[in-house]
Amino acid sequence: MISATAHVDGGARGNPGPAGYGVRITRDDGSIVDLKASIGIATNNVAEYQGLLAALRWAADEGVGSLQVKADSELMVKQMLGEYRVKSPGLQPLFEEARTLAARIGRVTFEHVRREQNQDADRLANQAMDEATSPPRA
Repeated sequence: MISATAHVDGGARGNPGPAGYGVRITRDDGSIVDLKASIGIATNNVAEYQGLLAALRWAADEGVGSLQVKADSELMVKQMLGEYRVKSPGLQPLFEEARTLAARIGRVTFEHVRREQNQDADRLANQAMDEATSPPRA
């Protein structure tokens, strides 16, 4: 079975504001996949969930059977673990999509980590936010 670890982060400058996510995935063979995208104007929590969804989509598409998700968003991790209810109408569809994707993968675990343990994903999320706020090049 293919396994991987995904460090997930998202952020918004302004909350809501220009937002993006970053994901650093390490496969069990040691290879690394980086994912990042600017997502327009959104909240921090929406950006965190968009990062999670990107990691889960990648894992489902790659045939990963076991994914460990590490994120510094305590809210998102506790929601995915079922410890917190998802009250925000804006997060509910993202949460449902994440649960559906996680079920497709099989074994998905969630771990809350400190920001210092999530630096690669944070750097990628900041790059995505930079791209969202920089003017288009002529």
